[in-house]
Amino acid sequence: MNGVLIPHTPIAVDFWSLRRAASARLFFLSHMHSDHTAGLSSTWARPLYCSPITAYLLHRRLQVSKQWIQALEVGESHVLPLDEIGQETMTVTLIDANHCPGSVMFLFEGYFGTILYTGDFRYTPSMLKEPALRLGKQIHTLYLDNTNCNPALVLPSQQEATRQIIELIRKYPQHNIKIGLYSLGKESLLEQLALEFRTWVVLSPRRLELVQLLGLADVFTVEENAGRIHAVDHTEISRITMLHWNQTQPTIAILPTSRKIHRSHPGIHVIPYSDHSSYTELRAFVAALKPCQVMPIVSRQPCSHYFQDHLSPRLSLPLIPDSVQQYMSSFSRKQSFLWLLKRRLEKPRTQGIVFEPLKDSAAQCQPDRDPKKVKKENLPPALQIKKRLLPGLCSIDWQGLVPFSRSVGVSSVVSSPSGLLVQDEKFNSLKTGEELGIGPHLGPRADEDDPATTETLGPWVGQDSVSPSHRDAPRATEFRGLALKYLLTPADFFQAEFCSRSFDQQVEKYHRALAEVQNDSLA
Repeated sequence: MNGVLIPHTPIAVDFWSLRRAASARLFFLSHMHSDHTAGLSSTWARPLYCSPITAYLLHRRLQVSKQWIQALEVGESHVLPLDEIGQETMTVTLIDANHCPGSVMFLFEGYFGTILYTGDFRYTPSMLKEPALRLGKQIHTLYLDNTNCNPALVLPSQQEATRQIIELIRKYPQHNIKIGLYSLGKESLLEQLALEFRTWVVLSPRRLELVQLLGLADVFTVEENAGRIHAVDHTEISRITMLHWNQTQPTIAILPTSRKIHRSHPGIHVIPYSDHSSYTELRAFVAALKPCQVMPIVSRQPCSHYFQDHLSPRLSLPLIPDSVQQYMSSFSRKQSFLWLLKRRLEKPRTQGIVFEPLKDSAAQCQPDRDPKKVKKENLPPALQIKKRLLPGLCSIDWQGLVPFSRSVGVSSVVSSPSGLLVQDEKFNSLKTGEELGIGPHLGPRADEDDPATTETLGPWVGQDSVSPSHRDAPRATEFRGLALKYLLTPADFFQAEFCSRSFDQQVEKYHRALAEVQNDSLA
């Protein structure tokens, strides 16, 4: 992935990992090549700034929602906020990068100084005539496309490479021409070839839709046999396809690229036509700008030492305004929490609470008995609570002895005040009116082979079962506070409609009633 998080700022360019870019506030996309959109998909839900053509392609090809795409006009300066209240702002100017349709360079100006991010670009002297660069501004940091930053790699200009391609095609006047391209880029080369040889250029429907946006000459078609020049995906050019094409029509293939490619067939020709700046062009660009420092975009190819003689003195690190710093830190905490929550939700849940029906016993009433004559001491304490607090739910037909819940396999997760996740193991609801137990594990299961994990959990692991008897009923309400009360409250006790406040009130009401029942039984 070719992208950067600009230090001491909330700016991210071509960087789409929200977990790693948790403090980023403003996201920018330089162009639509896949190595600069890695991690960007239809699920993206943050404001994203780019050129109008990139905005169109971003929605069409990656299905990013239009509500998040902010198209900025190329060649104009735009003021954007750097915090939530708009107290701190910056200016960003988009400059044509001469790389592929919609590709731009970003010039950022703010409290951090002046930063130029080239993205992928092919340098031309006309770039220095842009108003944003012509005013002699001091570039503090230059993020430079160093793809071809190698003194041993000599590349011709795009005009010279185009001339080589034209001369090659003239040598094969009776051949079809297959031009191997990536999904985006070199459309202007195709236009020049069509005008030079007065032929249609056959494109795929997807690429034809793109060139119609660019205002190029009307020399493109999707009709297979309309012209002798065909633009195909570069992966289609191989020995097998060359043999297939030559069975019906003499064909040669041209790969306009600066990359080293093995020629698997004599009809395949590689011409060093590149959309990236050559080493000599990069030197000329840096010499004209004289930045304070050069940062390579392709990190695996260090190049800063090539430009030491063209750098201006370094400046001190900028001070981040309080409003920007607060926003970046709060944003970071929010993202960390959401990422942790997602991780927890993705973990498999263990089997949780299991409610079993009450056993048939002597306390079970016959249908024809009057429920008012049932002695209180024959009812389990929990059912006495239910009749006392929710008389409407205990009908004559139920006889007040319907189990709290017949559901099996309910899983419950409670967050303790210390942030430890409390997962309840299987335990049974009331059976005889006096049995109520909790499994021995409160909290995440510790790895038996990892003593550090067990030590971290401390007293939450390995506790003995707690059974509130007649004398020990208060222990149930004192043990680990409200979190445990939730676990000890039968699910069927709660009313169907409640808010969060009444939920807590119902829990407290249940345990107060439980204590009263226990006291009555002692009396």
